[in-house]
Amino acid sequence: MSLEIKVNEQIKEAMKAKEEATLRTLRAIKSAIIIEKTSEGFSGAMTPESELKMLQKLAKQRRDSLSIFEQQNREDLAAKEREELAVIEKFLPAQMSADDLKAAIEALVMEVGANSPADMGKVMGVASKKLSSQADGKAISEMVKTILTSK
Repeated sequence: MSLEIKVNEQIKEAMKAKEEATLRTLRAIKSAIIIEKTSEGFSGAMTPESELKMLQKLAKQRRDSLSIFEQQNREDLAAKEREELAVIEKFLPAQMSADDLKAAIEALVMEVGANSPADMGKVMGVASKKLSSQADGKAISEMVKTILTSK
């Protein structure tokens, strides 16, 4: 079942249950789908990869806004972002734990043969491709930097 169909069904359920935060977020996802479908160069149906990439982008936007609102002590706005992020994350695959991420990146460092922080680009290229659906890019980058600086 495509993301668009899932979102439309859940919009109906959220309307019936009068869940304002869920409804607001689902409408934002639907809007992003429509924008993607009407964008220049669109080739028909959205692939699962493009759906995942779009959802990750929406989640990243919410995380960035959340950190800004928390820095500015705007708990009212931060709460909205947390609610929306929770709904978006339901559509994303489960994220790796810090320990699993560390183990996966250590294996990639060995595979690539990286020895120092100067090799970060090599490791990031491989890690981003292999782990992008399972971990946030920022978390991957920080873990690679930590592992390479400790060598």
